[in-house]
Amino acid sequence: MAETWDPGQVGVLELPSGRLIRGRGLIRPLPAGPRPEFGLYLLGSRPAPVTWESRWVRWRDFGLPADDADTLDALLEAWRRAESERVEVACWGGRGRTGTALACLAVLDGVPPAEAVAFVRAHYRRGASETPWQRKYVARFQKPDA
Repeated sequence: MAETWDPGQVGVLELPSGRLIRGRGLIRPLPAGPRPEFGLYLLGSRPAPVTWESRWVRWRDFGLPADDADTLDALLEAWRRAESERVEVACWGGRGRTGTALACLAVLDGVPPAEAVAFVRAHYRRGASETPWQRKYVARFQKPDA
């Protein structure tokens, strides 16, 4: 089993299950320390290649994901992998799309949808999930049946 993130590292969100996921903005340089083992990138166009496994979800700035089914599949993959791998979720600024995705991951981890944005704002970044429609997306997000 690989090491996961240091829970004290900037941008690392600890979910109720203990899973650690790093959120960040791609506008900033890659943080020092261990590299991700899997990255989920939320951008309007294909991201630059990275040396670790990654997945791209088409998601325009200030908007919502282009494909809900693909987004759910990508979030489930990130959530599962975060149990034993270093997973990062990132958009350009690390706030709106990243915060929305982290809130959805919190829902997958058992946080009620109505509380997920507040959870992420308290434990990741104030102002995460920037727009009203991003917050509504989280409020309607449902964990699929097992």
